[in-house]
Amino acid sequence: MLTVDKPADMKAHVGEDLGASDWVLVDQAMIDKFADATGDHQWIHVDVERAKREMPGGTTIAHGYLTLSLVAGLGHQTHDIVKRSRGINYGSDRVRFTSPVPSGSRVRLRQKLLKVEDIEGGVRMTFASEIEIEGQTRPALIAEIISLAYD
Repeated sequence: MLTVDKPADMKAHVGEDLGASDWVLVDQAMIDKFADATGDHQWIHVDVERAKREMPGGTTIAHGYLTLSLVAGLGHQTHDIVKRSRGINYGSDRVRFTSPVPSGSRVRLRQKLLKVEDIEGGVRMTFASEIEIEGQTRPALIAEIISLAYD
């Protein structure tokens, strides 16, 4: 994990691979909670019995946006800015859901720092981000994630 003192210190690390987070289990309970939170109860996510019969692999899959939402929390395991007043998710570019995440899979985040730009009171950082699925070569998600960090 990269640890820096203040937001501007991230500039010295542009181009660096920040490594990977710990693995996190994406189980049916997590998928069901996400479905309830978003109102997306499509059967491929929540109907375990139908998925056994009709889905490749015989299991439900996580929502793509559930996979994307994990980036925010797992990013805290790839880098830390000790003296920042706050961090804000600014957005994402080029988001692709490249492989489904079957229920019961473990995933982790891998990030590389692409760019750091000055903003009033802090910096805007862009990360190349991948959500990897344990045991698979193809990632579940690739995206550029943009966040703000303030002094």
